[in-house]
Amino acid sequence: MPRALLIVLDSLGCGGAEDAAAFGDTGADTFGHIVEACANVAADRDGLRAGPLKIPFMESLGLSLAARASTGRAIPSTGSPLGAFGYGVETSMGKDTPSGHWEIAGAPLDFDWGYFPDTNPAFPAELTRAIIAQGQLPGILGDRRAAGTAIIDVLGEEHLRTGKPILYTSADSVLQIAAHEETFGLDRLYDLCKLTRKLVVPLRVGRVIARPFVGARAGEFQRTPRRKDFAMPPPRGNLLDRAAEAGRPVVSIGKIGDIFCHRNTGEEIKGDRHPDLFAKLLRAFGALPDGGLIFANFLDLDTDFGHRRDVAGAAACIEDFDIQLAGLARLLRPGDLVVLTGDHGNDPTWRGTDHTREHVPILAFGPDVRRGSIGRRETFADMGATVAAHLGLAPTLKGRPFW
Repeated sequence: MPRALLIVLDSLGCGGAEDAAAFGDTGADTFGHIVEACANVAADRDGLRAGPLKIPFMESLGLSLAARASTGRAIPSTGSPLGAFGYGVETSMGKDTPSGHWEIAGAPLDFDWGYFPDTNPAFPAELTRAIIAQGQLPGILGDRRAAGTAIIDVLGEEHLRTGKPILYTSADSVLQIAAHEETFGLDRLYDLCKLTRKLVVPLRVGRVIARPFVGARAGEFQRTPRRKDFAMPPPRGNLLDRAAEAGRPVVSIGKIGDIFCHRNTGEEIKGDRHPDLFAKLLRAFGALPDGGLIFANFLDLDTDFGHRRDVAGAAACIEDFDIQLAGLARLLRPGDLVVLTGDHGNDPTWRGTDHTREHVPILAFGPDVRRGSIGRRETFADMGATVAAHLGLAPTLKGRPFW
């Protein structure tokens, strides 16, 4: 019986979204601009890396061909692809993690998210009052759009002094709460996020995110890997639902469990940075029974480099991931299918610090996978539909298999 592995390299966009103007993202192109910066040797930083982007394995799968098809940009490519390649168009009206992943899994978002304005304060007064009262807080800090690492550095010392948590948002449908893991307490932060999750339901906010950090003063604060997402439940009929209905083994790696509200997410495996998480993926894949599914998210490209507009770091991250992915390919056996994609863009050359509305590349490979172009896919849901068909599951809510 076949097995399947669906991998999301968080924020690996490939430009070209026709509706990018509605999001202020016309011209954004995560992969294309990283390639361009590397070719100009502008991606060098403190000796981190230099020269053209080196991703031989993903190149062999057709990543540059997929990006070229998406944008028409003259991205160099080499040889004939060893797998199937194409690009996906998001139909959900967002550029956020939940809607991207839900659509990848075959069940697109069927309503528009609620967003907080780019004002100060950003949150409705009645919401703020309810959070303070029900959370038994002395008040809150922030209350505006901000990059997480920046606002923690600015307000972290005041948070330690006053005990007030830091609340902020972004262009996504999200409310983030940052608090010191030791002085405020991790469990207390999680409880506050659960409370806030209930309060924002009428506002159709996609996620409340706990952002624990440590450190004693500005310049030393560091976010910890114990981030936790409290998301709106996904639409029914996605790939994970179909696998659970069929009694198949499911392993969720990274933040997949949080994104899907721990519904039908099977064994959940967390980790730190890419190398640690990929090592856990390899162990899980080695033990995955026939008919099983692994759904994995790797977020370093997004959180550590995309939002921080760090081109050199993004390039190095993709290069490291390519090496790890090549190692996975050596473990595949007949019947295995791997689908690699992104969930949105996060162009490190773009203005601001938010996600960017883009197409995503789709690369599918395995010993028996048909090679060549799968073209433009009119919804990310085609990926979930393809994996469901490969595993012999009931069709997902939306989507059409590649083959």
